[in-house]
Amino acid sequence: MKKEKVCLIINPVSGTESKKNIPEEVAAAFDQKKYEVVIRITGYPDHATEIASEAVKNKFSYVLTAGGDGTVNEVAKVLVHSDTTLGIIPFGSGNGLARELGIPMDSEKAIEIILKGNRRTIDYGVANEHIFFCTCGFGFDAFISDRFAEEKKRGPLGYVRNILESAVDFKSEEYELTYDVGTITERAFVLTCANASQYGNEAYIAPGASMDDGKMNVSLLKPLHAFEIPQTTLQLFTKNIDKNSKMTTLITQKLTIRRTRAGMMHVDGEPVETEKEIDVKIVPRGLRVFAPSHVEMKKKKENENIFSSLTRWLSE
Repeated sequence: MKKEKVCLIINPVSGTESKKNIPEEVAAAFDQKKYEVVIRITGYPDHATEIASEAVKNKFSYVLTAGGDGTVNEVAKVLVHSDTTLGIIPFGSGNGLARELGIPMDSEKAIEIILKGNRRTIDYGVANEHIFFCTCGFGFDAFISDRFAEEKKRGPLGYVRNILESAVDFKSEEYELTYDVGTITERAFVLTCANASQYGNEAYIAPGASMDDGKMNVSLLKPLHAFEIPQTTLQLFTKNIDKNSKMTTLITQKLTIRRTRAGMMHVDGEPVETEKEIDVKIVPRGLRVFAPSHVEMKKKKENENIFSSLTRWLSE
C-alpha cells in the first residue's frame, strides 16, 4: 500500500513555548504503516514557503505547521488551490487563523483535530501581490503591527500595552475607498480588510466576518480621542467593536484603497511597505485546512455566547 506523505514544518523561534517534543508527538500520532512523515525545521525568513512549495510539487497530502501566524501564512499561501491540506499546530503569539477556525491552543489537541480528518475549504484575500487569510490592515493596526514585530514579549498583554502606548504617537490618514457599491472618502484611525473576525489574540476587529462567504468585512474606525482608547480596546477584546459609534463596516468582494502616500500595511500581522493604491479582493474557497467539525464549533460558540453575555455590560 502506498503511504500518504505528511510534511511537518517547525519554526523554532516563533512564540515562547518549546517545540522540542513536537516531532515525537506528530511521528507517534500518525500510523507509520499508512503515512510517511517528513520533519523540516525553518532556518530563515520564507524558508517555510520554500519547504511547502516543494511538498506541493512532490504531492504531499498534508503540510503541518508548528509556528505562529507568520509561519502559517508562509505555508498556506503556496497551498492555495492545491490538493494539499494545511494542518495547524499553534505556537505563535496571536494564532489568528487557528483561533478563528476553533483549533485548540494545546498541541496534543490540535494534532487530534488533524487526525480526525475534518476539512474546511476557506476563502483567502489578496492585497496587491500579498496573500492573507485573516486580515490586512492600514492605519493604526499597521502601525501597531510594525512596533509589535520588534517586541520581545508577545501575547495579549503586550498587544494591549502597545495599543495604549502607541495611540498618542499615531496620526490618522484619509482614505478613498472604492468597493462593490460605490466610493467613499473617510479619515480613519483603523482600516482593516477582514476575511476572519479577528487579528489573533482574541482581538475581534470584525465580529461578523466569515471565512467562507466570498466577501470581506471592511472595518473603518474613525479617529479617536485619547480618552476613547481604553473603552475601544475593551470592545475589541470583548467582541463588541461593531457597537462603537465611530465604526463603519462595508461588506464587499473587491476594494481599492487610495491614500496620499505609500506606507505600511500589515498582512496577517506581518508589516510590509506598500504603494499609495492597494487593490484588495477575496478569492472564494481557495485553501483546504483541517478544522473542528460544525458540531464542535457550535458547542464552542455556545460557550462563547455565555461568556459574551457576562462581559458585554463592561464594554457598553
